[in-house]
Amino acid sequence: MKSSRRDIRWSIGDLAERFELEPHVLRHWEERGLLAPERDAAGRRVYGEDDAYRVATIIASKASGMSLEQIRTLVDASTDGRRDALRAHLDELDRRQAELERSRHLTQHALECRAHDITTCPGFQAHVEDIVAGTTRGLPLLARHASTHG
Repeated sequence: MKSSRRDIRWSIGDLAERFELEPHVLRHWEERGLLAPERDAAGRRVYGEDDAYRVATIIASKASGMSLEQIRTLVDASTDGRRDALRAHLDELDRRQAELERSRHLTQHALECRAHDITTCPGFQAHVEDIVAGTTRGLPLLARHASTHG
């Protein structure tokens, strides 16, 4: 007898366990419109293979930093809606990547600076002054470090 993966059915607890989630997470995703499990005769949620793929998609999308609203657009919207959501998410990832790069530069500068106390470093002080003045959220300090310590 050959079994088909399509015949697999999971309870909410079984599906949650499969993905190392708590059942309330699946209920929350259902409330947010991301999941729509079938119900058995007793009204209990029954999840099939398509639901498992949907859960995996949600998990992967969350891991990439998407919000549940963005994920709902990704899985339910028209092609144009998906593209718009993905473009917006890519823009956000680029912004966060630039922010991380600034943080990395600041940390590298602090590590390599010859000042005993980083707060006395002219490059660091200029960086902080820019933030206080609201002229920047932070710029790479290595170029400043070279100009103030070189």
